[in-house]
Amino acid sequence: MSAAEQRVTILIVEDDPGDQILIQEAFADHDGDPPRLIVLEDGQQALDFLYRRGAYADAPRPDLVLLDLNLPKYSGRAVLEQVKSDAELRSIPIVIFTTSANLDDISAIYLLRANAYVTKPVDLDAFTTAIQRIKGFFVHTARLPRTSQAA
Repeated sequence: MSAAEQRVTILIVEDDPGDQILIQEAFADHDGDPPRLIVLEDGQQALDFLYRRGAYADAPRPDLVLLDLNLPKYSGRAVLEQVKSDAELRSIPIVIFTTSANLDDISAIYLLRANAYVTKPVDLDAFTTAIQRIKGFFVHTARLPRTSQAA
C-alpha cells in the first residue's frame, strides 16, 4: 500500500468559511503526511458524498467525519442519524464539532451514536488545540476501520 493510500481521509462538513479554514490549518501535519481533507458545506452534500451520488459517484469513503450540527439543507443531527442507521456507513467514526454546549444536544447526539462531541472553542488557540487533539486521537492513536480502502 502506498503512502497516499495509507493517509487518513477526513470529511469535514462545515458551512462557516472561516471555521473551514481554521480546521484545515489545524489539521496540517508537521510531522508527516497530513490527512486528506474533503470539505463540504451542507448536509445534502455530505449525504450525497457518503452515498456516492451525483457529482460524488467516485468519492472515497472517509475514515472520519467531522460534522457541524447547524448546517443548511440537512442538519448535522439528520446526517448523523442517517449514517448511523445505515449498515454500510455506521462504522465511520463521526465527531460532532459545533458551537452548542447544550446538555440536551449532547445527550441526543450520543443517543444517535456519535463517536465524540466537541464544542467549538471561541478562542483561536483553543480552537486549534481542539482540532489537533481530535487529529491526535483519531489519526495517530485510534485504529480506524479504514473504510476508504474497502471502496
